[in-house]
Amino acid sequence: MTKRRMFLRMITASLLRRRSRMLIALLSIGIGATILAGLVTIYYDVPRQMRAQMRSYGANMLLMPADGETLTEARLEETLSRFPEETLVGAAPYRYVRLDMTSRQQSFTTAGTDFDAVQKTSPYFSVEGAYPAASREILVGKEIAETIGVKVGSEMELTWQPTAVAEGDASADWVPGAMLSGSAEGWSGGSVSISATLGEDGKIAEITVDASTQTAEFGGRAQTDEAFLNQFVGKSLPLRLTNVTDENAGAGIRTAMSAAPEGSDEVDALTGATVTSSAIVNALNGARTASAASQPRTMKYTVSGILVTGGEEEGYIFMALSDLEALTGEDRLDVAELSVSAEEDQLNAYAEGITEEDNGVTARLVKRVTKSETAVLGKLQALVFLVTVVVLLLTMICVSTTMMAVVSERRREIGLRKALGASDNSIRGEFLGEGIFLGTLGGVLGAVLGFVFAQVVSVNVFGSSITFQPLLLPVTVLVSVAIAAVSCLAPIKRAMAIDPALVLKGE
Repeated sequence: MTKRRMFLRMITASLLRRRSRMLIALLSIGIGATILAGLVTIYYDVPRQMRAQMRSYGANMLLMPADGETLTEARLEETLSRFPEETLVGAAPYRYVRLDMTSRQQSFTTAGTDFDAVQKTSPYFSVEGAYPAASREILVGKEIAETIGVKVGSEMELTWQPTAVAEGDASADWVPGAMLSGSAEGWSGGSVSISATLGEDGKIAEITVDASTQTAEFGGRAQTDEAFLNQFVGKSLPLRLTNVTDENAGAGIRTAMSAAPEGSDEVDALTGATVTSSAIVNALNGARTASAASQPRTMKYTVSGILVTGGEEEGYIFMALSDLEALTGEDRLDVAELSVSAEEDQLNAYAEGITEEDNGVTARLVKRVTKSETAVLGKLQALVFLVTVVVLLLTMICVSTTMMAVVSERRREIGLRKALGASDNSIRGEFLGEGIFLGTLGGVLGAVLGFVFAQVVSVNVFGSSITFQPLLLPVTVLVSVAIAAVSCLAPIKRAMAIDPALVLKGE
């Protein structure tokens, strides 16, 4: 029989003779290895899991047009190509306009977007009904729905009132015989539109006012009060508003009162409708030559769902970008919300690269999301690391205590072996061999059970499974063996201190 076989036989015989104590040591190492393997797996997989969970809180990056530039869908697609496919969870484009619901004499902020992308970047959106799937279907915020009394399946007529944006001075269009149109903001943000015709003398010959978004009993009278409207006829642009006290003057009213140069023709404000009157004057002073592109457009839409978020989105109407483009005739974006699965440093690198690229697009991070994500991940990983260290220390103490008891039980045996000439190294090797055997067996069991433990935690906490890491098995076994070996150092030292003479004398 070789020395190696003899050594293994001694170890196994020693373990079998003390099955109860060795089982306790094995269970200690196995449980420690299970916790180690499970928490290490979670430690390295939790960033991916948490980033996926944090994406449910909304976008963490915004893309906006640079100064003097226009953000288009083509520019957005070009910018998105900078992101690796696996990191870009979603990118939702938005364009915001103010649309009027003339039947209710109200105006609402409306967002054009891509609903498939919205469901990826804003999974917290809750919809009563369904997201728009067909043309001319819209999503109405809960706040608006309660205000105007619409439900899923209701129809809404929305009107877009374009604002003249032609470059140069509006007075260049004020030529004899010209047909002018313009709009300005009136009471409560509602748009007031005008159409006017200039006579051969260049003065106003005819005027039509659309103040349907204003209150019927006050501002709404501006479109029907003949005395008020007739005072515009025969006047030359620009106009000045009078009969308004400075104490009651808001920003729009002060503009109507002072924008025109001294000596301009004056018109009186409609009693009780000063804000609407100032909007009409401002619209006239900014009126341009009417064209098909600048005429108001009205379309009918079907409410497919009511949006509930508990936030400001409940005060918006959402429609597909294609529907908004058909209504306004404009192809541009105001912002794009991105949900990117990456660490804060990588997100900063993406944002800086996009801004420095000089492609007409600038990027910035949503700090409240990225900072929260980084802080939560850091604290969670620190907690996992701390728990792992504590469990390993407890395992080491338990194994060491068990081996100490074994040394006490084998005190006579050790003393006899020393008296018969056994070296300290042989005794030390036997105890160390027992510890390594227990560490190896416990490590293998712990690695398998640890993966099962991590899988259960991941599925129940994060709702997704994890993949087995091939390095987990050897690392767990090596750590378990190291812990078992270190745990045997104190018992071995005690065994080495046994005096055979005292033991044989029975002391």
